[in-house]
Amino acid sequence: MTDTLTKHERNLSAIIHASTFSKYFIPFGNFILPLVLWTANKAEYKFVDDNGKQALNFQISLLLYSIVLGIISIPFFIGFLPNIFDLGHFGFDSLNNFNTMNISFNSDDFRFGKWLLPLGISGLLQIALSIINIVYTILATIRTIEGQTFKYPITINFIK
Repeated sequence: MTDTLTKHERNLSAIIHASTFSKYFIPFGNFILPLVLWTANKAEYKFVDDNGKQALNFQISLLLYSIVLGIISIPFFIGFLPNIFDLGHFGFDSLNNFNTMNISFNSDDFRFGKWLLPLGISGLLQIALSIINIVYTILATIRTIEGQTFKYPITINFIK
């Protein structure tokens, strides 16, 4: 397939994949720039059309997965939030009695642990999604420059 593709097609397709990194500089740049480049060139080049669809579908899928992870972690965060303001667990309520300064820390009253585990797992999964985004976008850019087709993993085909 490399023989039938022009260098312009390969470079344009690689730029579409690489333009998803613009999200670090422009809000929603990972959707806007690839969409503009793809829609401007999809009628002329089939290779650019296929790669633009792949890049946009991958970014939309990652956004969907990130939203689902956020929604799943909301009940844990809401359950964790009231414990932040409950200062009795740290023994700070006895600080107003200056004669005894009874500051005690009882690990049985430490309730952060049961809420931090799900939030930590959700945070790690969000970091994993970011790493997957970076790694596979770089792989797609490299493969596209070589003229190969690249299919992103864990992608839902919204644009067909």
